[in-house]
Amino acid sequence: MRLGGGLLVVLAVGAAGAGYWVLAGVVLAAIAAGVTARLPELGETQVERWTGGITRLALVAVQAIVFGAYVVPAQPAYAAAGLVVVVAVADFAGLRLPATLVRWLTIVLIAAAVVLIVLCAVVAPVVTSSPIAAPDVAGVIVAAVVTLPFLLPVAADRVTLRALTLGGLAVLVTIVALVQLGPDRLGLSATSIRDLLYAADAGQLQPLLTVVVVLATVPAALTTYTDARERYAPDKGWLAAAGAVVTLAAALFATPYAVLVVAGLGTVLELVLRARRYRDAHARE
Repeated sequence: MRLGGGLLVVLAVGAAGAGYWVLAGVVLAAIAAGVTARLPELGETQVERWTGGITRLALVAVQAIVFGAYVVPAQPAYAAAGLVVVVAVADFAGLRLPATLVRWLTIVLIAAAVVLIVLCAVVAPVVTSSPIAAPDVAGVIVAAVVTLPFLLPVAADRVTLRALTLGGLAVLVTIVALVQLGPDRLGLSATSIRDLLYAADAGQLQPLLTVVVVLATVPAALTTYTDARERYAPDKGWLAAAGAVVTLAAALFATPYAVLVVAGLGTVLELVLRARRYRDAHARE
């Protein structure tokens, strides 16, 4: 499930650029994910393979950055790089997560999101003086673009339902985060969701948040990395090693904003390519 780890940093980046209007960006992304959910998968042309591969490697880097920031805050960059190394080695060794385990992890993460929403809904928000400014169109678009990769379902069955579920959860979490923290505090850092627990009088749940982050990022990083490698380097040759090195460098040195933009723009291009495949398939009928 991509959403769990990605949303932790997406909201911070989106709020920093769009303020309260990050909610509009998340809503747009949710709508786009629902509308495009049943488009055909990417094909095997070179452009499609590389677009899918690069986009997913960027998503792996995002998951690694989130892992480092929340789980090992003293050395986040090294922790992020360590996760990339672990998933690359695991992929090379042929490790695959059972589908049943992935389903149960998804249920756990959905439950964690629901608990966060309920906690924030029942606690009076921190009073903030942040006004709601006029909508920043560019900021809203950027927020939508960086959110979109985490709302697209990765399974082929019931994809529209999955997309709507992920989108609905993302919108609700965005609402409670904005109500509790306001856009200024939410956009301060990639770990602002940690502040959200304190704002909701649930600081004692910080260890649980760490566990949830591990469950949200490590499996997602492994499955996404394997998907990426199978797309751009199915033979595990030097291209696979190059992809691992690039992802490692991104986790070590890139900012969350830069990696999210790469993932978002790659996802937009991927949807364009998938829409073209859909059009061409119907044109031949």
